[in-house]
Amino acid sequence: MATTNLSAYNPENIPDAGNKKFGIIVSEWNNKITGALLSGAKTTLLKHGVKEENILIQYVPGSFELTFGAKAMAEQESVDAIITLGCVIRGGTPHFEYVCQGVTQGITALNIQYKIPFIFGLLTTDNEQQALDRAGGIHGNKGDEAAITAIKMTNIL
Repeated sequence: MATTNLSAYNPENIPDAGNKKFGIIVSEWNNKITGALLSGAKTTLLKHGVKEENILIQYVPGSFELTFGAKAMAEQESVDAIITLGCVIRGGTPHFEYVCQGVTQGITALNIQYKIPFIFGLLTTDNEQQALDRAGGIHGNKGDEAAITAIKMTNIL
């Protein structure tokens, strides 16, 4: 929601992540925004004890490819959770809806298929300013939120 700071959380409520390994799949499309999301996620994981060598980063061309990238990582690497980061900005065609729906359904399917959490870090905004506001701007960083969610979800199992 527009009044929520995505980076606000109580660090005391975050489990120790020092022994965990995380994968991050990042869309190259809208890289000014996705790069900021990645920076937020990585910084937050490191802040909570994850070792640099236990953060695996893989780039995919666009947000639609996040699902395949996440599936490939789950099958090739031993990770405790996978964070997907992308940004789709509404345009003048229905492409926005197709991409957003496809990624949403794809990440949901991965969560059902595998025994690790896949975190949905896809910004779906009406314009670039809204995306920037959520990638380190006035609403914090969705990358931070995705990393915190990943840490919390690894403790469910």
